[in-house]
This record gives sequence, structure tokens and C-alpha cells, in this order.
Amino acid sequence: MSSPQPRLWGLPRDRTLAGRFLVFQLLVVAVVLVAVAAVSVTQSTREFRDVRGQRMIAVAENVASTPIVRDRYGDPFAAQILAPEVDRAVALSGADLAEITDPQGTVRTSSDPSRVGQRVDLGQSRADEGRAWFGDTDIEGVHSLVGQVPILSATGQLMAIVSVSERYPSVWELISGAGERLLIYLGIGAALGLLTSWLLSRRIKRHTRGLDIAEIASLADHREALLHSIREGVVAVNTDGVITVLNDSASDLLGISADTVGRRVDEVGLEPAVVDFLLAADDDRADEHDVIIATRTRVLALNRRAASSQGQRIGTVTTMRDSTELAALQAQLSSHRSVTDTLRAQTHEFANQLHTISGLVQLEEYDAVRDLVGTLTRRRAEINEAVTQHISDPAVAALLIAKTSLAAESGVALSLADDSHLGALDPALATDVITLLGNLIDNAVDVSVGSTPAQVCVRIDDAAGLLLAVSDSGPGVPEHLREMIFARGVTSKPDVPGGRGIGLALVRLVTAQHGGTVEVTDGPDGGAAFVVRLPEDTKRAVHA
Repeated sequence: MSSPQPRLWGLPRDRTLAGRFLVFQLLVVAVVLVAVAAVSVTQSTREFRDVRGQRMIAVAENVASTPIVRDRYGDPFAAQILAPEVDRAVALSGADLAEITDPQGTVRTSSDPSRVGQRVDLGQSRADEGRAWFGDTDIEGVHSLVGQVPILSATGQLMAIVSVSERYPSVWELISGAGERLLIYLGIGAALGLLTSWLLSRRIKRHTRGLDIAEIASLADHREALLHSIREGVVAVNTDGVITVLNDSASDLLGISADTVGRRVDEVGLEPAVVDFLLAADDDRADEHDVIIATRTRVLALNRRAASSQGQRIGTVTTMRDSTELAALQAQLSSHRSVTDTLRAQTHEFANQLHTISGLVQLEEYDAVRDLVGTLTRRRAEINEAVTQHISDPAVAALLIAKTSLAAESGVALSLADDSHLGALDPALATDVITLLGNLIDNAVDVSVGSTPAQVCVRIDDAAGLLLAVSDSGPGVPEHLREMIFARGVTSKPDVPGGRGIGLALVRLVTAQHGGTVEVTDGPDGGAAFVVRLPEDTKRAVHA
């Protein structure tokens, strides 16, 4: 159940995301328009104060320099005598008020007769210091701009002050005074803002499928819950090779952290085979199913599908599952099959020998029968002795003896190096060694069939840790395949399309579980040499 949708700025709950965005954009446009108007008003106010302030001083100086003003400002009838002068100043300058005060601020003459005799607060005026000044003041509660000029005597004594003032224009008058262009620009900006907001809201609605915020949040929550609850790993990669989705199972299977989302596939420490699979997603091979890749610790089965949205390719989605246990079961089955094949080969060999003995008996060639039996007994004893004098572990010795007979049936000579040595192993470790040797020997015999001479050499040494080396007379492994051959079953045999399967992958997996290493190099007499090295503490850990 999804949580209730939060309210946004008091909007109705059924408002869609596109509608909310449209309202938000309209608010942004309104804020921008208000900001532009505020800047314009501020600039116009500053310009009015500077320009008109100088104008007020100029008009006041003109009045103060008029001879009749200087001669009659102190006359008892100055209000009537000088009224034409102050009225003319108002008319010529466009000011609202012109008046003459005495040094104490009492109005003697004014363009507003009702103000005659009133006391004016000179405030910050510097006219009483004999200096012209303009600034802000309140005249009968109206914020005004005033310019004041002193009338000085011949000795420099302040005799009167001429004051010319004009009220500050309203905000609308300031905006209008900025010119029609400003209004046009504001109108065009508002229209473009509304159009852009409407188009953008439609685009958002199309891309969000008309879903509301709560619905999108619910879908995101369900997506996260689904991705992180399924057991299969899920990895999504976009067309630029960047990981866009990685659930918990995939993070565990690949051995990478969840913070790799947003990084390229080839930059997060994945093994080359996995990187190649995730990036090799062109149109011809975008979909691949049940591809087996063995990492150093797991055997993975991967499936990749192309992902698209509205007909456009946006990347790939790869699912993966852990097939390590299945691979181990397959290895056990392979071991049982190997034993069956060995028994079949020995049965075939013994049947041929019995037929020969039967024929000699029928011919009454008893001496030949005795010689043949002796030869077969010695040969079997030589094979057993060649193995058991170097290999003390019975399970490994039995494997080598069986593989020798099986290889001989395929026309391949399997031999054990003279400097080989292996003591008795713990049963658990012996099982893993049999898995390693069995897969390496099977692979070596397969690639050696038909070569001249067809031979496989096995060397085992437990002097320092445990070394298992198997070399063959096959075509060898090219250097560019020596890493991939352990990951995806690649083989150098031309007649085995698709590779051997996961035999070599199991070799690396079992080796890695013991903390060892496996490598392939060129053999001493041609072909390839596979070398497995297990650390010394492997045997101690198993015995413990």
C-alpha cells in the first residue's frame, strides 16, 4: 500500500506532476517578473533622485539669486510680494512646492499659502551651514525630494533658505517612466515563460505517462523491492557501457559493491569474460541465453536481453544465477563417467586378451599361453608400480592407472614424470585433486589424439605445497585465449565447436577455493602445459 500523496503549496491532491510543474514554473515566472520590476523601480528611483535633486538645487539657486528675493525676503508682506517668484519656480521646474524660510525654519513665503508661518524641520539640511543640499524629507506625510540653497549676506551670514521640493513618484509611475520598452519586455517575458512552462509540462506528462508523484514514488519503491528480493542477479547496462541497475544478488555473485551503479562496466574490477559479455551487445548478438562463465570463485549462467523504450535502444538487461553447485555435480558425474569409460576400456582390453588366450588354448599352444599371460601380468604390474612408487594416495593412484588405460585406448601414451611424488592425502583434498587431475588429463588426451607422437605427461610434487602439471602434444593454446579458456570453455581443438564445457572452469574454481593458482604455458615439447599450484597450508587446513 502506497503512502498518501504529500500536498505541495496547498495544491489539490489530484494535481498531476505536469500540472504541479506548470504551477511551479508560473510561480518562477512571476518571481522573475517581480524581480525585474523591483530592479527597474530601484534604478528609476536612483535616477530620479540624482537628476531631479540637481534640478531642485538649480531652481532654488535661481530663486535665491533673484534681486527682489534678496531685497524683500524680510518684508512683513513677503508672503504676498514674493509669491509670484515661488510660483514661477514651481511652474518652470515642475516641482510640487517652493518656499522661503528664515534660518530657524519658519516659512515666510510658499507656493502653498497655507504653509506660511509654519515651522519646517530642516533635518539633515546643510543650508544652515551656507551650503546647497538636496535629500529626502517628509512634507505633510509625503515622502519628497527637496533641494535647499542658502541666501547669504555680504558678510556671509545666513539670512534665509530657499527650498524647492517634489514628491517621489509611485511604483507604477516609476515603471511607466522607465519607458514602454520595459513594459513590452516584461509582457514578452511573461508570454514566453507561460508558453515554455506549458510546453515543458506537456513533455513531462508524456515522459511520465501521466503519472502522479505518489504513483511514480510507488513504482520506484516496488521496483527496488522487486530487484533486491529476487534470488537471480540483475544487471542493466546502458548503450554507453554504464551500469544503471545492480541488485543485491548480482552484487554478491560478481563480487562488487552496490555503489558501482553509475560507473562503466570495465572500471569496477569485473573479470574480463564478464566485462566482454556485458559489453558485447550489438544488434546481431544482443540476446544470448544460458551462457556459462566461470569467475575465480563461481560458475555463473547468464542470460542477456536487449532493452528498449518507445522504440529506441537503451541498453541491455542481464540476469544471472549461481551454477557452482550444479557444476560440482557435473564434475562428480564426469568423474563417474570417467570411471565407467575406464571400466569399459579395461573390459574391452580383457575381452581381447581372453579371446587370444582362448584361441591359443584351442590350438594347444600352451607355451604361448604361458608367455602371453606372463607378459600381460608384467605389463600391468609395471603400470601399477610406475604409479604407486611415486604416488602414495590410493585414490589418486587409481585415477592415474585408470586414465592410463583409457588414454591408451585413444592411442595416447599417458606417463608420470620420474620426479613425481605425492603422499597420502585427506579424503576431502584427494577428491579435489582427482577433480583437478581428471579434468586436466581428459582435456590433454582429447587435444593429443592424432598428434605425433601422441603423449601426455603428468607431474605431481608435494614438496612445497602441491603442484599438479599436465602437458600434452596438442596444438597448444594461443596467448590471447589463455585467460578466457578458464572462463567460457574455450578450446584450441578445431573439431570441438563451442568448447569443452566447464571442465577447465572447474579446475580454476577448485584451485581458487584452496587459495591456489592455475596457469597455462607452452609445453616443453610443444602443445600446452597446465600447472596448478596449491599452497602448503592447504594440506594442513584439510587435516585440521
